Amino acid sequence: MSARPEAPYKHGSAARVGVLLVNLGTPDAPTPAALRRYLAEFLGDPRVVEIPRLPWWLILHGVILRVRPAKSALKYAAIWTPEGSPLAVWTAKQAKLLAGYLGQAGHAVLVRHAMRYGQPAIATELDALRADGATRVLVLPLYPQYSAATSGSVFDAVAAWGQGSRWVPELRFVQQYHDDPGYIAALAARVQSHWQREGRGNMLLMSFHGVPERTLHLGDPYHCNCQVTARLLAQRLGLASHEYRVSFQSRFGKAKWLQPYTEPTLQQLARDGIERVDVVCPGFVADCLETLEEIDQEAREAYIAAGGKVFHYIDCLNDRHEWIDALRGIALRHLQGWPTQAGPSAAELKAQRERALDLGAPD
Repeated sequence: MSARPEAPYKHGSAARVGVLLVNLGTPDAPTPAALRRYLAEFLGDPRVVEIPRLPWWLILHGVILRVRPAKSALKYAAIWTPEGSPLAVWTAKQAKLLAGYLGQAGHAVLVRHAMRYGQPAIATELDALRADGATRVLVLPLYPQYSAATSGSVFDAVAAWGQGSRWVPELRFVQQYHDDPGYIAALAARVQSHWQREGRGNMLLMSFHGVPERTLHLGDPYHCNCQVTARLLAQRLGLASHEYRVSFQSRFGKAKWLQPYTEPTLQQLARDGIERVDVVCPGFVADCLETLEEIDQEAREAYIAAGGKVFHYIDCLNDRHEWIDALRGIALRHLQGWPTQAGPSAAELKAQRERALDLGAPD
């Protein structure tokens, strides 16, 4: 693969350390056209749909992209904000806040954010970090629990960018942090804050994004990661085993996915006489379609229709202090050994440049 044209190196430039936060992605607008572009990229990723390419291509372009964009656009329209997609808004805020938190701790680190699908693209943001002088980059997916379909796909996109780059920066990749004490503490603080304000329900349902069950048998650790997160969160909250449940949402297609499924679980809880449920989505660090529409609207309606009385959705971590502080801790742990403090002075950089020019460097 030939390298893309890159901005020429300028001698006397300070070497920087960068952090790239990466989330799943979102369409540019709640319209069928925007959803068609987004879904084509998302569902066209072989990490996301692991079936033979040719049959899937025919299904995707012959059926799904003709029908699903209009339906999905209506769902996005129901949660869209004046600032745009909630996922895009929260992810941008998290990157900005993380930069501030690192700066307050004395770390001169560049922080940008990207989406695996849609904009801003991973390649674009890595180009921007390199243009700003980043010679070392930490890639931090905003997926606490590892899955090949999420974190693995981010790695693919970063590797593809590297294949098309002449000067590849030193790279580090955060695989997972499902059991990170700061992350667990942030989740617990979010739930406790809700309980202090709204009272505590009869059952706490922890709903994670689902994946096909076959991925578990193929060696994907996602199911185990989710169970560990749930156990640690329950312990932090002091919950007994009968006071919480784990379920999986967002099933797509007819294949068997990780169970139990969230909506049937809620319906059964209602039928069992559980009059109030509190639902938290630990695997999502920012509110998005899957939390605001699928859980707070569709799942709520299913629970009430089955006889449930009170349904409380607990917002994601979003821009809460405990989460950004935990994110700072995760980043710093993986940045160890890299020079994150202030770099050479202006005089030192000038001297470096003059030495290079004396040796015949063009710039």
